[in-house]
Amino acid sequence: MSAQRNDDSFETLWAELQWRGLVHVSTDPEALSELLEGAPFTYYCGFDPTAPSLHLGNLVQLLLLRRLQLKGHKPLGLVGGSTGLIGDPRPTAERTLNSRETVEEWVTRLQAQVSRFLSSEGDNAVRLVNNLDWTAPLSAIDFLREIGKHFRVGTMLKKDAVAARLNSDEGISYTEFSYQILQGFDFLELFRQYDCKLQSGGSDQWGNLTSGTDLIRKVEGQSAHAIGTPLITNSDGTKFGKSEGNAIWLDAEMCSPYRFYQFWLNASDADVIDRLKVFTFLSRAEIEDYARQVEEEPFRRAAQKRLALEVTTLVHGAAAVDAAILASEALFGQGDLTALDAATLEAALDELPGTTSAAGASIAQLLVDAELVQSLGEARRAIKQGGVYVNNAQIAAEDAVLEADQLLHGSFAVLRRGKKTLAGVRGE
Repeated sequence: MSAQRNDDSFETLWAELQWRGLVHVSTDPEALSELLEGAPFTYYCGFDPTAPSLHLGNLVQLLLLRRLQLKGHKPLGLVGGSTGLIGDPRPTAERTLNSRETVEEWVTRLQAQVSRFLSSEGDNAVRLVNNLDWTAPLSAIDFLREIGKHFRVGTMLKKDAVAARLNSDEGISYTEFSYQILQGFDFLELFRQYDCKLQSGGSDQWGNLTSGTDLIRKVEGQSAHAIGTPLITNSDGTKFGKSEGNAIWLDAEMCSPYRFYQFWLNASDADVIDRLKVFTFLSRAEIEDYARQVEEEPFRRAAQKRLALEVTTLVHGAAAVDAAILASEALFGQGDLTALDAATLEAALDELPGTTSAAGASIAQLLVDAELVQSLGEARRAIKQGGVYVNNAQIAAEDAVLEADQLLHGSFAVLRRGKKTLAGVRGE
């Protein structure tokens, strides 16, 4: 894995952030560039505990925070114990409100995740904050008098997230409508407590980000900054970070390291260079070399392999990468399936078509059940031709059955037809 450092081939950090595609919208770019090159200052990003784990969209923010920290600036990781009780407005419908106990548990989990990506050492060590600390003591009357009076309803109605909901069949509740006030209040409070000068977030949060800069200007008479990162999509226009309808979470229990590794390995040629820019610390020269390799030798998939290695190591560690690579090789007959631990093997089989069966089932029938062939006749012909394998061992007899000792860890077997067509069997 590459060392975490900013690329000194750029004249400024701002220039590097732009080259990497990390800036979609911002306050004054010239002033921001000067701020980033100047004395250490405090900046923050907020993460709401609306799920028990962060996801790839959050990883964009975490890596941006890390790049600023590497420059010497001081990160605040805000996990929203209060805003998580509400949730920012979604485009189409109200969120389901989670219990206070659930949100409190998720705050703890997300704080631990944020801490993994930012250094806790030195003069600019990360500090974790929770907005419940300053909103909980505030009465509704005090909140309306001290904060609410600075917001104009007409301006709030124009925010993209609010406007989208007003035009939907669901409308929007006052609860979610007030979210932008709470986020603006967060920035004001961090400005007061820590002299925090910059907030980052996704560009879809731009209305909420600027609610804070506007509030600081009105209340304190000073300027603050915001950076909105682009919402990352695939080159075909589909939403990035989804794999067959499932989000790619940073928690290993919610998205296995094997599946995580495969997600990056499957990046298209059209997307992989942009992914290297955003999600790795590879230098401009290294990334440009991978761009050349994609152009000249795409079949080698060198850029995808490096991307998967870098990001999976960053999120799950080197051992998880080794296990994912061993699993990939073993599935296709280039390694020892029995050497894989049960969790990695199960995660790998989750990505394959499959069936369930007890020991004693016909291998030919299992091929049909797993949809590797269309009929028993085709299954028997494939076996006769020497093209069927169980756990990488060739099956010779057309009437062969699944033996109990072929169930790895007592639970799993890998069916293969030919070199590349795989399915999993789970023991009943």
